[in-house]
Amino acid sequence: MNYIVLPILFFLSGFFMKFSDDAYDVDGNKRIAIIFSVLCGVCSAFASVLDIGAAYIFISILIGNFIALKVDGIHHMIALILFIVILLAFGIPPVNIFILIICICGASLDEVGHEMASNFTDNSFVLFFFEYRFVMKIVLFLLAVCGVISFLTFVMFILFEVSYLLAGVVFELSKKEKF
Repeated sequence: MNYIVLPILFFLSGFFMKFSDDAYDVDGNKRIAIIFSVLCGVCSAFASVLDIGAAYIFISILIGNFIALKVDGIHHMIALILFIVILLAFGIPPVNIFILIICICGASLDEVGHEMASNFTDNSFVLFFFEYRFVMKIVLFLLAVCGVISFLTFVMFILFEVSYLLAGVVFELSKKEKF
């Protein structure tokens, strides 16, 4: 059952995360941002409860965004609180702190690089690398190759990333089409 539920939760988490951020940052629509952030918090929390690899990913994304000072709206705070409450209520898988720190470093580098790379270089490879947050992808791929997380978890993270990009496209189309 987790092989069906987890990919859906990863996909929805990525989609809801991006749509929430765009609603807040681009449109200033707090109501839509909060609705989608609640959905994101629920999906990512339940994925984390169901799978230790998901726990590494979503906890590190959360902490990485804190480190990069990107928790910047009420929608983020609501998602954060909901995420923590669900993890505490249903139980956090027994994560290895060393592996979690590696993932946090990857997520933090992605977030800081995403925001700062263009201030330091014009190199198109570096800009592309951080625009699409490749540090975490590399970290998770290496953890999967080493057997620390399942390769399926890595694939689900790629699904999360694809849905995140898809949400950006859907958001832009919704602005043009005035849904």
